[in-house]
Amino acid sequence: MNRSPVLPAVEEKPVYVNRMFARIAPTYDLMNRLMTGGQDQRWRREMLDYCNLPPRGTLLDVGAGTGDIAYTALQRHPTLRAVGSDFTYEMMAAGVGKIPGVFLPFVQADTYALPFADNSFDAVVSGFLVRNVVDRVAAFREMARVTKPGGRVVCLETTPPSNSILGPLFRLYFFQIVPLIGSIVSGDRQAYAYLPHSTIEFPPPAELARMMEQAGLQHVFYVERMMKAVAIHVGVKLL
Repeated sequence: MNRSPVLPAVEEKPVYVNRMFARIAPTYDLMNRLMTGGQDQRWRREMLDYCNLPPRGTLLDVGAGTGDIAYTALQRHPTLRAVGSDFTYEMMAAGVGKIPGVFLPFVQADTYALPFADNSFDAVVSGFLVRNVVDRVAAFREMARVTKPGGRVVCLETTPPSNSILGPLFRLYFFQIVPLIGSIVSGDRQAYAYLPHSTIEFPPPAELARMMEQAGLQHVFYVERMMKAVAIHVGVKLL
């Protein structure tokens, strides 16, 4: 498959993605709500249900952006200790203090080299991160490394448009309407052309599940939502 002209070359992707998210950080949360009709918040709550967090548990949100998943977790579990990590400083800066009375520490970090010891967290989560990394198995392997034995790695991602039973309709929405909305709300049509196109070459759910298994996770399963336009994957670290 030929690479879409909207997408950067593999060697350029880390810098491209970092700069893109830095530009759209101020309106990122608003665009997520608009693009999904607010459903992204429901998906985040559901993925936290799959984390099986214990009382006074620990959670790492990788590629946290403004910390939506971690903030939601802290609101639901007041005794939880959560950390948000992201490659892009501007995204984290937009998230600092965004929920009054809820403290979430942020750490700037590379997904492939998280600055945490082995077996540190009861659950490690990511939302719309994996499609932006080059080596997905390595990313999952690093998430598994910092997960405690018996803990879970949970991933929320979009799926390729062809995976959806309404594929043609979603393609029209993602590739035409989303960039238009993005240009109006964020002033950055290029970023919101990249984001839909990043789903084209993204693995379908069954293949992504195999990647999680290749990274050492076990009992991997997934559920699909929004008429198969998004999927939540869950894997367990046994050793």
